[in-house]
Amino acid sequence: MSQIIDGKAISAQIKEEVKAQVAAYRDRGAEITLAVIQVGNDPASSVYVGNKKKACAYVGIRSLAYELPEETTEEELLTLIADLNERGDVHGILVQLPLPAQIDENKVINAIDPRKDVDGFHPQNVGALCTGQDGFVSCTPAGIIQLLKRSGISIERKECVVIGRSNIVGKPMALLLLKENGTVTVCHSKTKNVKEVAKRADILVAAVGKPRMITEEYVKEGAVVIDVGIHRNAENKLCGDVDYESVAPHTSAITPVPGGVGPMTIAMLMYNCVEAYRFCERNQ
Repeated sequence: MSQIIDGKAISAQIKEEVKAQVAAYRDRGAEITLAVIQVGNDPASSVYVGNKKKACAYVGIRSLAYELPEETTEEELLTLIADLNERGDVHGILVQLPLPAQIDENKVINAIDPRKDVDGFHPQNVGALCTGQDGFVSCTPAGIIQLLKRSGISIERKECVVIGRSNIVGKPMALLLLKENGTVTVCHSKTKNVKEVAKRADILVAAVGKPRMITEEYVKEGAVVIDVGIHRNAENKLCGDVDYESVAPHTSAITPVPGGVGPMTIAMLMYNCVEAYRFCERNQ
């Protein structure tokens, strides 16, 4: 019988841990603050930003919301980020992606002080992950490592396959699995024989961005399958990159969609906010 990895329960554990840490800082008179910037009113972005604000309120982190109009210029956004970088009472800065066409996302990511980059997207933090140094890690892959560890799944000596090479999930996921002593292969759109490569995996992470692409033909018997995707199917129901019904019976553990990887992203963002405050505190 396959173990269903419960992201809701594990994310709730992490949020409770963060809440206790935030309360301890509050007792010392310290307030942890996250600045959240949204440009435009993309409906999906508004939902994500709303969820981040709720999580902040729950764990006791102060959130500052900057809701900017769609026509905001790149210069205006960069000026706001520069101001937030300088503020001693702001410990984390998050710019909700995607941004309108007139704004260069790379310039915006690069403009955030790496010490406040709680999304873990700044090249300095990505470089730190590559070289095994301290820095912020992208929240979704960091959350997947927590899902595995807190479900009693060992990564060391395991054959790990990541399908997808995005900067936000695929690449940092591969690096984190390496850090945990997994043997890692990354598959992408130019990989030959993806099914055969995937079928070697003890741990398979699907971050391909195509609904239900990963069928039982990709999965070794007894593998652990982590589904990063989130889509709406023809019936408007949520589904992932994995065809759950056909794959689940062949796994030893699997994440559902919804309720698997998704809740972990915001939990790890809250964790990163506390880490950002600690960094500030150490360097005052």
